[in-house]
Amino acid sequence: MPFQEVSKMSLRLEFVTLASQPAANIAQLCRRYGISRPTGYKWLERYRQAGAAGLCERSRRPHSSPRRSAPDVEAAVLGVRAAHPCWGGRKIKRRLEDGGHAGVPAASTVTAILHRHAALDADAPAPNAHVTRFERARPNELWQMDFKGHFATATRRCHPLTVLDDHSRFALALIACADERGRTVRAHLEAVFRRYGLPEALLADNGPPWGAPSRPASFTALGVWLLRLGIRLHHGRPYHPQTQGKDERFHRTLAIEVLQGRFFAGLEDCQRAFDAWRVVYNHDRPHEALGLAVPASRYAPSPRPFPEALPLPEYGSGDRPRKVNQHGYIHFQGRRLKLPEAFAGFYVGLRPTATDGLWTVHFAAEAIAQVDLRDRLGSVQPVNHVSEHL
Repeated sequence: MPFQEVSKMSLRLEFVTLASQPAANIAQLCRRYGISRPTGYKWLERYRQAGAAGLCERSRRPHSSPRRSAPDVEAAVLGVRAAHPCWGGRKIKRRLEDGGHAGVPAASTVTAILHRHAALDADAPAPNAHVTRFERARPNELWQMDFKGHFATATRRCHPLTVLDDHSRFALALIACADERGRTVRAHLEAVFRRYGLPEALLADNGPPWGAPSRPASFTALGVWLLRLGIRLHHGRPYHPQTQGKDERFHRTLAIEVLQGRFFAGLEDCQRAFDAWRVVYNHDRPHEALGLAVPASRYAPSPRPFPEALPLPEYGSGDRPRKVNQHGYIHFQGRRLKLPEAFAGFYVGLRPTATDGLWTVHFAAEAIAQVDLRDRLGSVQPVNHVSEHL
């Protein structure tokens, strides 16, 4: 049988000792030790030249590596990796190409350079290339919005608010908030809208301040404000974070590249780190889902400007306007109908459908509920704004 790993040296020494005898049958010994005749003669020659030391394994690495990357290329690869410790071969390759570096090797070679210099975790999982992705066709068609899990700083907890464009993955906002209240979110969204314009729709989960976990598809004051701006508010399916997969993935990247292993002095310290990394994420970091393009290359601001003064909703001649009282009720055709209290003080419009006795309730241009007057009391059902994937 071939030489066993555990006794390789002793077997080799035994073989060459026997094969060195004057009457030794080399061919027979090779068969008995399970090696080829060229291998047997190789070990005999090494033994004659260097004794037992010649039987040790020799490195198979060539004396020269004519195809090895040039030192300046390896230095450039390691430089990008040092600046971005979470980037792999494909991102580094694209970053070097975009930076005009000459002679950039293949992504596999870049990965090999990282391995050779122990700059890459050998156990890191390979990226999943077989992922079904859903995305909007153009920028600002849909934004995703969420809070990343809050964490402690030296002075108070930080609640990172993130807003991401669905089409381009462009990070429109990464804000270190002191809380998750509606007025806090509205103040920051106003600044985002002034800079980037208004999206057609926003996707958020069912939690506050944009939703109510116990009443999916309900409206909060923040949601009503968005409707007044002409922005549709969609909610993900309850307990189904995959609906906001892009923002969830953004949160994981944020955790790895910014938050992991760091402790911040306060919200201002967090915001400085967020601002610096958002530039890298939008303009420097190649994105796998974009064919290694950067998000900024696919984003353009919305042509819809933020209105500093909001007009009151208007309704057509076929609508029946009703004012929502402070408790969320309206009166219509002898019925007392309950709507979300977030609409208190505003007029809604009731619009007949093709089915007799069935009406839709509109706020501005958005249908918010359906009223069935065929029921003696008049049932009110919210219009489903829950999205499977957007």
